[in-house]
Amino acid sequence: MYIIVLIAVVGIVVLQMAGAIPMDAVGGGLVIASATFVAVLAIAVYEAWTNKRGVLGWIVNIVVSFLGAFFAAQLGGPLVAIPLLTVAGGDGNSLAAAGGGVMLVALALMMVVAIAGSVGALWLVNRRR
Repeated sequence: MYIIVLIAVVGIVVLQMAGAIPMDAVGGGLVIASATFVAVLAIAVYEAWTNKRGVLGWIVNIVVSFLGAFFAAQLGGPLVAIPLLTVAGGDGNSLAAAGGGVMLVALALMMVVAIAGSVGALWLVNRRR
């Protein structure tokens, strides 16, 4: 599972450094959401595969994984963005406007937060099974 997190973080950083994430349009958010979607799906599939779940288990894993990642991203967004914006010392409007290393750190941390939410939700469901 740590390999999936590492690949997801490196992937989002490479996308940012390559300029594949536009900062001035809705497309940037969609690229980031797609990368997070793929990482969370990989976590769900990995957990279902290693625990030899049935069809219903796979479906539950995928749904729970996405719900956990969604809620973690909503709660973790301000926890990541506010300290980074205060440290950056810019105008404080957005991470995209700050750009550079601040944006890279924010993307990496938010990927980790979303995956942690996914793993946490799967852990809670597995305790109830």
